[in-house]
Amino acid sequence: MAITRDGKKELLGLYLSENEGANFWLQVLTDLNNRGLKDILITATDKLKGFSEAIRSVFPESEVQLCIIQQIRNSLKYIASKDQKAFMKDLKLVYKADTKVIAETELDNLEEKWGKKHPIVIKSWRANWEDLTTYFAYTPEIRKIIYTTNAVEGYHRQIRKITKTKGAFTSETALLKLIYFAQQQIMKKWTSPIQNRALKAQQLAIKFGGRFKIDLNY
Repeated sequence: MAITRDGKKELLGLYLSENEGANFWLQVLTDLNNRGLKDILITATDKLKGFSEAIRSVFPESEVQLCIIQQIRNSLKYIASKDQKAFMKDLKLVYKADTKVIAETELDNLEEKWGKKHPIVIKSWRANWEDLTTYFAYTPEIRKIIYTTNAVEGYHRQIRKITKTKGAFTSETALLKLIYFAQQQIMKKWTSPIQNRALKAQQLAIKFGGRFKIDLNY
């Protein structure tokens, strides 16, 4: 799924696979490139195996932003329930910081307080830090649309409502046909652009120069 130059959601492709990995994502991105997708300014993604590497190999100029919400969910899996509220209060100071520098300071504070008790969680934030903090280079308006993959997850939830009621499928083609019909209905609702489209477009045009040109009459 993409947000296009005019600020609207668009489904770029539908792909099925039993396994996710670098080779699968490379095939997906190569297919999109061959079909005419020439540039991606920012790619928001979950930490799917091999996805970031595939993005950088096909669209080397694209900035990668890992989903903060998914990172938080994964972190909480390893935090005892009695500690979750206090941990989240401290973690919020990291991802809600005004700047990356402040966020790094708060991450140090988080490690100092929780590092011995939950080293795996802190290690995960450290290991993925650069791709988790891409959004700090943008204004709050743009941060809102790139820091999470909730948009595509919402689409998947709507698709699952259709597929889970059908039981087994006779073939992959039968599944694709059903999903295609469902997505046509979903896409009918994608008529409005994102809020403050013009303001965001101006900011992206300044940030990316010739890679994002806008009509001054826009």
